[in-house]
Amino acid sequence: MSVRRLALCLALVLFAVPSVAGDAPSRVANDFYAIYSSFHSSVGIPNAVDRAKYAPYISPAFEKLLADAAAAERDFAKRNKGSPPLIEGDLFTSMFEGATKYKVGACKEQDAHASCNIDLTYDGGKDAPVHWTDTLYLTKTGSGWRVDDIAYGASWAFANQGRLTEVLRQTIADSGG
Repeated sequence: MSVRRLALCLALVLFAVPSVAGDAPSRVANDFYAIYSSFHSSVGIPNAVDRAKYAPYISPAFEKLLADAAAAERDFAKRNKGSPPLIEGDLFTSMFEGATKYKVGACKEQDAHASCNIDLTYDGGKDAPVHWTDTLYLTKTGSGWRVDDIAYGASWAFANQGRLTEVLRQTIADSGG
């Protein structure tokens, strides 16, 4: 690739990615969940195309962990034909099916870290809606606030438990690669 073409590609990437530098954690949280609401599905680890949609709102460390877990999942699937994936369901909320509504609640900042309560609802249209609160953790990077982890807050049986980063690390360990 020529230097000129590389410079053009770099410029396109830089100008195509919205800047969130200086934004408050609540703004980044709202933007993150707006992306989530626009296309989420309960398919497990997002693929590269879907991760790119989140890229302006997630920390480099979180992006790397998602990418490493996706690679581990692909490798596992190649070695274990016909086996179910290591992760199924929505990863970004406590509920397997995901959330149909969100509301960013109170955010607390402390130095280069922040946490926001996210009030979530799943309404499948058949039963009464399910409500719960997860916690979004953000870190301040050179590019501004970025999502760095999610703590699952639901308490019902079979809800995602713990933190998303723990789930991803365990997936990588369980992949056997």
